Amino acid sequence: MVQRISSGSPFEATYGYSRAVRHGDTVYVSGTTGYDYTMMTTPESVGAQTANALTTIAGTLKEAGSSIEDTVRVVYYLGDRAYIDEVVKIIGAVFKDIRPAATMLIVQMIEAGMKIEIEVTARIGAATSA
Repeated sequence: MVQRISSGSPFEATYGYSRAVRHGDTVYVSGTTGYDYTMMTTPESVGAQTANALTTIAGTLKEAGSSIEDTVRVVYYLGDRAYIDEVVKIIGAVFKDIRPAATMLIVQMIEAGMKIEIEVTARIGAATSA
């Protein structure tokens, strides 16, 4: 069974994708930017964008029956090398004990105000498996 999860982002309908897709015990979360869904804006700082992206991802994983602690793979896309130190403070605090496989890339973002995009893969129950 495949479960498709939406965050309500206008990009999902425009670009034709789901925020996440769950297949069995694996959850694939699409690249998630720092858009603030409560304020309906993208904050200026890369730190705030990183925190927002992780909040969206955590909520998506919860909706799929998983959690951020079940993350087994994460890919970070940064719009500028200068963002690394600020981003690492935030992601390090979240993932320091989880320690998923990870990749960080410097890329050109699709919108000028976007500074980070994060995608994760989670396996339900990974946090408690031996």
